[in-house]
Amino acid sequence: MQTVLGALIYVAAFLAAILAVQAVSQFMFESSDSRHRVNRRLALLASGMEPQAVYRTLVRRPGGGRGLGFLPFYDRISAECRQAGIEADPFHILLWVAGATVMLWLFANLMAHAGSLAGVLVDSIVTFVASAFICATSAVVWIRRRRAQRVRLLEEQLPLALDVITRALRAGHPVISAVQLAGNELGDPIGSEFGLIIDETTYGSQFREALTNFARRSGSQDAHFFSVSIGIQSDTGGNLAEILEGLANVIRGRLMLAKRVKALSSEGRVSAVLLSVMPIFLISVVMLTNPETYSKHFSDPIFWPSVSGIGILYLIGWFMIHRIINFRY
Repeated sequence: MQTVLGALIYVAAFLAAILAVQAVSQFMFESSDSRHRVNRRLALLASGMEPQAVYRTLVRRPGGGRGLGFLPFYDRISAECRQAGIEADPFHILLWVAGATVMLWLFANLMAHAGSLAGVLVDSIVTFVASAFICATSAVVWIRRRRAQRVRLLEEQLPLALDVITRALRAGHPVISAVQLAGNELGDPIGSEFGLIIDETTYGSQFREALTNFARRSGSQDAHFFSVSIGIQSDTGGNLAEILEGLANVIRGRLMLAKRVKALSSEGRVSAVLLSVMPIFLISVVMLTNPETYSKHFSDPIFWPSVSGIGILYLIGWFMIHRIINFRY
């Protein structure tokens, strides 16, 4: 009897271990799948957020922005942030830049050498200009890099999304249902963007208007091609599946050509970046760490004409390098 009871205990323990391993593995695989395969819109909907709240969260309308709407560059920064997928609004980014500028300026003043009062004031102005330039440039470079990465990822996902829509159309689905299917199956950023198209049509917008908003919101040229293709087909008629299939092939060809061009011109682009960034970076660092290098020459009559001439030559060189390394394909 004890032998049978012991065997049953061992069998029960074995089954419990198998069930525990299966539960843990299933939880891990589901968490990994949720992180890597579900887009942000579906994740917010699954968390219990209302659809309209999800739409307002993902679509940040351009506006005045806490009294800063009078600034001429505020709407441009807002559009760049939306296209980069940055959740913070430009007001908070400007606050971060201002805070970083003040901290860097205070650190530079603490490390500066003491001198006369007039020299200290001039050096403080020089270090403040350098601190503001470094922080603002770093923020702009970060936003532009995030935007370029997101647009590149969206353009790489767009041919796959068009393939999904094409197959759904040939299976008999309407175009809105096909777009919804692609939005549910693909990850960010294309999945959330297609889901927002469906949300806009649900809330009363025309399908063409939702596509136009998607193209404007994403900042991608291929997204404009997609929007225009469906708009022309809705006016003139035709086989939409064939149109989208041809568009997917064109986008894939452009992506392959773009990667080939970037690979062939990588050395030149790196050299151009170094030649463009290094002078400004070195001048800013010198102004920040040793401002009297420039401030003691402010009274020299040849200083400001020399600075103006060097600045003009730098801008001409930067423009020429920019035209050389930027190809249109």
